[in-house]
Amino acid sequence: MVQREIEAAQLADADKFETVLARYLAGEIEEDAFRIFRLNNGIYGQRQGGHNQMLRVKIPWGGLLPDQLDMLAHIADTYSRGWGHITTRQNVQFHYVQLEKVPEIMRLLGRVGLTTREACGDTVRNVQGCHLAGACPYEKLDITPWAEATFRHFVRNPISQRLPRKFKINFSGCDTDCGQAMFNDAGVVATTRTREDGTVEAGFRVFVAGGLGANPHPAQALEEFTPREELLPTLEAILRVFNNHGNRDNKLRARMKWLVANQGWDEVRERILKERRLLLASSSWPGGIPEEVEKTGDAPAGRAEDVEPTPLGQGVAVEIRRRTPYERWAETNVVRGAAKGTVSAIAHARLGDVTSAQFRELAAIQRDMGLEVRLTNRQNVAFRGLSEEQLPELYRRLDAIGMSQPGAELVRDVVTCPGADTCNLAVTQSRGLGAAIGERLEEEGLAEVGGIRINISGCTNSCGQHHAADIGFFGAERRAHGRSAPGYQMLLGGYVGQTTAVFGDKALRLPARNAPEATVRVVRRFAEERRPGETFRAWMERVGGAKAIAAELKELDTFPPPEEGPEFYVDYDETGPYEANVGAGECAGV
Repeated sequence: MVQREIEAAQLADADKFETVLARYLAGEIEEDAFRIFRLNNGIYGQRQGGHNQMLRVKIPWGGLLPDQLDMLAHIADTYSRGWGHITTRQNVQFHYVQLEKVPEIMRLLGRVGLTTREACGDTVRNVQGCHLAGACPYEKLDITPWAEATFRHFVRNPISQRLPRKFKINFSGCDTDCGQAMFNDAGVVATTRTREDGTVEAGFRVFVAGGLGANPHPAQALEEFTPREELLPTLEAILRVFNNHGNRDNKLRARMKWLVANQGWDEVRERILKERRLLLASSSWPGGIPEEVEKTGDAPAGRAEDVEPTPLGQGVAVEIRRRTPYERWAETNVVRGAAKGTVSAIAHARLGDVTSAQFRELAAIQRDMGLEVRLTNRQNVAFRGLSEEQLPELYRRLDAIGMSQPGAELVRDVVTCPGADTCNLAVTQSRGLGAAIGERLEEEGLAEVGGIRINISGCTNSCGQHHAADIGFFGAERRAHGRSAPGYQMLLGGYVGQTTAVFGDKALRLPARNAPEATVRVVRRFAEERRPGETFRAWMERVGGAKAIAAELKELDTFPPPEEGPEFYVDYDETGPYEANVGAGECAGV
């Protein structure tokens, strides 16, 4: 029934898009009106202009089925450039899609229960969830059905269509916060409380007004405990306060974090709680336990008595001790400890890219082995529901398609946004830098250092989440010897976990060509100096902080004259002189 409802809604969206597109092409609809309509349907303009579009597919909580993976492969081959890109918000993006083909693709997606609706624009974006939800030994609740219920409640909901700005919701099953709830407009973390009679009640802590971008803000706790019956009313109350009081005159200051900055946390909190109290009068009051939760249940996976749970979260000191390729993969990419007796394993997607052939084999693996698949917010693919006996077969099949590299929680697992390859707002080729850093780490024998996350954005807007990484970079135009040149700001010490968000400290600016060397030096020093169990942030503070580390890298912040180092004035993946071409922002950072 749900599948048919999703398909019917998506087909209706496709029909409307086709009608509105025809009117737009005929000159009957103005550009601004069509742009808003297009974005609300998940279609984002590329820097290449013309009718080249980025099409974003919403994947709520990252869950995918085999026929959906096959459809993504078909779209990659038929309408894009043979591959798709997993985003840090568990979406899949396709680039160079022609505008006239969008209705056709929307119908194809609808047939397999996928949608592009509200994947862009001033709407409630994709509802994220921890990729191990329902299989994590640490979780307090399985947040999967809650994330699904939230997605269904807000998609196409009238209050979600013309918000002051985009609105992001993330779910985590415990305070390890693998779902990264702490830097979102509304972040939900499952927790428990002890009642007066000694019994334990599972529920949530809801965090509000987090965000990254050029001015990052950590989310703040709305209250100590939100009962399960009140979660959806709480989320709707937050959204209604944002819709009613958010800044509609200046998009640069329109996110939830700016509402708190302008009105104060106490005022915003009181508005949200008042809105929730009065929401009972709404004709669409979302209180109680949602149907999706009643149907599937939300009990946590629990812990197996005879298995030591795999440590999870940012800063985990993964160490490879084995020698064979399979053993090395199993040490880093397999998660054990769930009471239900299953294990999970991560397929590594380099820079978040998945080819059509890989999509098809991932679908075949899922069918043949009876597994669940989730996309991760570090742009990888998680297989769940595995038995120990299935692991060697999974490894063999992933190895055949180039997705078996030990990468989960190792420094080689670099995260990047699309950057200036396609984005209007990016000023640097973040994907090219990500590849270059990965190559240098491999060359230096440092790619398998654990406990460090590297994230890269092509501009200040943090689509690559550079603020939350141990080592972060964001792109910036530099001037040297009278020429423009690609550069980056390096940040150190970002961290998300234990219902805390600490944003990276600025270290130093670098020419793009020197960023890989700077990364290698920092990673090598950390690997040599860290104490047992010490996180990157703790090490950084022990050795004097970001500025002290930067002082040892200062000679890297130099540009040679163009005739001596011409490559410093050409960005990665480019052939001509660097130019910071920034177009009109649509749905990214602005």
